[in-house]
Amino acid sequence: MDNYNDDTTPIVPIHYNLEMGSLDERAVIEFEDESLVSPAAASISTNKSSFHEITHISAATSAKNYKQHMRNSVIDSIKIVIFSAKINILMPLGPLAILVDKMSGSHGWVFFLSLLGIIPLAERLGYATEQLACFTGPIVGGLLNATFGNITELIISIYALKSGMIRVVQQSLLGSILSNMLLVLGCAFFSGGIVFYEKEQVFDKATASVDSGLLLMAVMGLLFPAVLHSTHTELHFGKSELALSRFSSCIMLVAYASYLAYQLKRQKNQYIPVDGGENQTEEGSDDEEAPEISMWESIIWLSILTAWVSFLSEYLVNAIEGASASLKIPVAFISVILLPIVGNAAEHAGAVMFAMKDKLDISLGVAIGSSTQIAMFGIPFCVVAGWVMGRPMDLNFQLFETATLFITVLVVAFMVQDGTSNYLKGLMLVLCYLIVAASFFVHIDPSSIADKPPKPSH
Repeated sequence: MDNYNDDTTPIVPIHYNLEMGSLDERAVIEFEDESLVSPAAASISTNKSSFHEITHISAATSAKNYKQHMRNSVIDSIKIVIFSAKINILMPLGPLAILVDKMSGSHGWVFFLSLLGIIPLAERLGYATEQLACFTGPIVGGLLNATFGNITELIISIYALKSGMIRVVQQSLLGSILSNMLLVLGCAFFSGGIVFYEKEQVFDKATASVDSGLLLMAVMGLLFPAVLHSTHTELHFGKSELALSRFSSCIMLVAYASYLAYQLKRQKNQYIPVDGGENQTEEGSDDEEAPEISMWESIIWLSILTAWVSFLSEYLVNAIEGASASLKIPVAFISVILLPIVGNAAEHAGAVMFAMKDKLDISLGVAIGSSTQIAMFGIPFCVVAGWVMGRPMDLNFQLFETATLFITVLVVAFMVQDGTSNYLKGLMLVLCYLIVAASFFVHIDPSSIADKPPKPSH
């Protein structure tokens, strides 16, 4: 036991010393290692400061590159929107019209120059809307195309309404419907029929029939006030006609809202593939075109172009009566024929282009869909806006204009009822438009002569 104790007692401290020794050696080694690595640590601290300097320099460089990128992006956007289309050569005519108005006051030249100056703006509005539609999807994109496609006519109408030129408002909106249904659709049918001469182009009959029904409803809304006025059967002369117009306008706006809801639901169901979904997706991806400008650039350009159209429309509206007198052209012809052709320039080109690509459903959506929006939204909206402004804007478009619209709607409804088109139908529609244009050239509107700013109605 003693030997065991003697043997074991030194063992424990020896083992302990060994452990302590090993720890001391480890500490010494670590200390020596630290002394050896200390220059590197110093260099690391130096590198940290230099890293901060490099980071600061790189941040400044990246900020400079970002500014350069933004500058290049703005320049590219201007090149694409302003300088890519050949029709934009007419853009300087807008500022020239303002300059002529300030210097000479020649209403004929101001009207002519501002009319030509608005054409490229209307076309670029359509382009910016198409670019924005690439980011919003087909359903919202279709609504945007319809809305901004008619923004030029609505802006001109609001300025004319503000100036008290109620007949100009009525006739320009009527002319927009006639232009879309006869001239735009006729040119689309004719050009598509020439390109696809050997076959008959087809389109969706259901959509065309719904649009035709809405247009007939719009004719009903315009017909009753005109007949009521012409037959002198008003309960309160001068008041019943206006009250009926405002009530009918509210009903037409409700009908148009229901139409939009129906179209959205219908288009949403159409985009769900039933059979051969993969093939439809592949074909759709091939047809889709990549946007040329970004979404925010599209929104900014829409705002700029809309503001410039609004500014130029004021000069155009103020020069209408003077231009009619100096050029010896009836105000009715200017309002029904000339103004809508300018406002529908972008839609006209788009409808023809899609028809030549055998996409007649889109052409019909541009032509008849735009007419439906003007008839069921544009006209009632102007009546309500006049109500707010204190202007007696009503739905009495006079019998001559209302009869023209009624016959036009009937002709187009018969043309699209079978869901097919050819060049002969297109030629017939264009010839019908020439007859309408000639009729308004020899038509004297007695109310337009005395169409001065009225006193606000209370």
